[in-house]
Amino acid sequence: MYYYNENTVIYLDGEWVKAADLKINVYNQTLHYGYGVFEGLRSYQTPKGVRVFKAKEHFERLLQSAHRLHIQFDYSAKELTDVVYQLLSRNKLTDTYIRPLIYLDNNMSVYPSKEVHLMMMAWDWYYYQKMDLIDVTISSYERPSPKSGPIDGKVVGHLTNTMLATAEARSNGFDEAILLDNNGYVAQGAGANLFIEKGEKV
Repeated sequence: MYYYNENTVIYLDGEWVKAADLKINVYNQTLHYGYGVFEGLRSYQTPKGVRVFKAKEHFERLLQSAHRLHIQFDYSAKELTDVVYQLLSRNKLTDTYIRPLIYLDNNMSVYPSKEVHLMMMAWDWYYYQKMDLIDVTISSYERPSPKSGPIDGKVVGHLTNTMLATAEARSNGFDEAILLDNNGYVAQGAGANLFIEKGEKV
């Protein structure tokens, strides 16, 4: 999947920057330690125009994730919603995946940097999985314990767990992995939420 072209722009700290021109400093703290937060949103073309699914709720969760990591962040959910619609309009996108990322500045210590950045990007994405039945497996990797950190937040460093579970599932011929918690209960899909239908009710 190719995520951008020569005309693609992203939102970076209040400015619109060409994706092809963006550079990340190799001493970036989030790059080295995974100390940052993100969200994943979807937009769809509808009869009333392009709409972002539950934008307010997703951005409120992003802000809560930042709070859980003690990251001081000045945007509101409404301001972030305004940005995401500008992002889609400027790039002429409709059915997309949207990735806002709150990350820290250059700092090679383990004390969180006080300099905070916001980057938001989007790219074409129609379906995450095929639309018929998929094959899943129980991963040998567990979802991290709540005592290990704020696992209810969308923390960059937590994605290592997801990637390991996904790689294991794919290498064994499955489409998706299901992770259990440290008590053996179903916790989540590697890349998706789980819903159970029982008696025609979800």
